[in-house]
Amino acid sequence: MTGPVLVTGATGNVGGAVARSLRAAGVALRVAGTDVRELRERFPGVPAAHLDFGDARTFDAALDGVAALFLLRPPQIARVGPTLNALVDRAARHDVRHVVFASVTGAERNPVVPHHRVERHLRASGLPSTVLRPGFFAQNLADAYRRDIREDHRIYLPAGSGRVAFVDTRDVGDVAAAVLADPAAHRGAAYTLTGPQALDFAEVAALLTETLGRPIRYQAATVGGYLRHLRRRRVPATQAVVQTVLHTGLRRGQAEQVDPALSLLLGRPGRTLRDYVTEHVDRWRWTDGPPPQKVEG
Repeated sequence: MTGPVLVTGATGNVGGAVARSLRAAGVALRVAGTDVRELRERFPGVPAAHLDFGDARTFDAALDGVAALFLLRPPQIARVGPTLNALVDRAARHDVRHVVFASVTGAERNPVVPHHRVERHLRASGLPSTVLRPGFFAQNLADAYRRDIREDHRIYLPAGSGRVAFVDTRDVGDVAAAVLADPAAHRGAAYTLTGPQALDFAEVAALLTETLGRPIRYQAATVGGYLRHLRRRRVPATQAVVQTVLHTGLRRGQAEQVDPALSLLLGRPGRTLRDYVTEHVDRWRWTDGPPPQKVEG
């Protein structure tokens, strides 16, 4: 490929991992987002472009001269037609030669999640593409679940006893870099990306208890209780619904299967959840004075 890869969502977990993996692999890239200053601070020496999915006027300058696009849906975006799909259409006009879309496990058969509509539009666009369908991220423990773990000493989710083959975003980044280094070999492919082991959330809580040296418990939430919990946490309504749908799907085993694709693509095993927790233990330590009281019930 001649020309850089445009990486959207580069200030987030997945986009940031992809940008770092591309840079480590020596692939030319351009990072994109709404805060160019933050992009330049995180990726010194890497060209940065202003890209706002809500403002199509930013699309052309960001896409100018790029050879490939790594596309990521920001959690707050539910209307993908005028945002992500519009960027795909604009990418076709700029002769972008390959798109890698970070979807989610099961999106191809779940029309409720916005990723389904992006996948369908990408296929219809005729652009050469590869879809990555990672499962639940290990980094969720230090992101979406972090406040509950630190403040309430619990994981609170409507997942029942469902098991999850947690995948590390660093491995997702390495897969994306491998695909973008040789896109023709992956044209039209869709890869489900998981970690090497499936755990239920009681086992995750036990792992955190062991690592942190204080009790962490898993409390299975009802759908209504979880939605109310997210709203109290000021999670936007649409994001809360998508998050709830994805977690309730765990009850039906939607993320329990360990898929070999990641290890085959990388030529090595994926990182385990224990690897991630051990390496990032400070993310869940309470350091702001006396620890809060446990939440009961």
